Amino acid sequence: MDTMTENDYLIAWGLYAFAALGCLLVWMRMTRWMWRWLREPLRLLMVVLLFSPTIIDPVKEKVAPAIAITALDLLFKVGNNAWRAISDLFMYSILAFGLYLVFVAIRFMIERSANARKDQAAAAQAAARTDEPEEDQPFGGAGDDRYGRPPVPSNPQRLRVEPRL
Repeated sequence: MDTMTENDYLIAWGLYAFAALGCLLVWMRMTRWMWRWLREPLRLLMVVLLFSPTIIDPVKEKVAPAIAITALDLLFKVGNNAWRAISDLFMYSILAFGLYLVFVAIRFMIERSANARKDQAAAAQAAARTDEPEEDQPFGGAGDDRYGRPPVPSNPQRLRVEPRL
């Protein structure tokens, strides 16, 4: 039996997608200790390698994973689809890394402005702290909120006894 039915084709793609997702999750776990600017491109490269399709039969419009076609054609020397699969992988890689660079540029600008706002707020708080004199209470803490302080948590007068039912 030489041909796959449409159902077999969908089952094969479903199994491959499940296995590729598992491989991707393992790869994410393996690269989580890395520096972010190295980890993200490596993860993106793995996504491209695992999920890039290539055409294997132009007449029937059948596609297969490009990395699998490349490996099978090079390992068993059975087909002539290896160069097409490699060119598809390269094309998808260029597109993915181009979009990633746009994303990184936008994220860099957002993070830079957020850090500037955070530094500005910290400077304003430091300036406000130096402008206000420290409160000096001559008789110590009263243990309640008479002077605008929070109540002392270990104050025995604040304990509440609940009846058991």
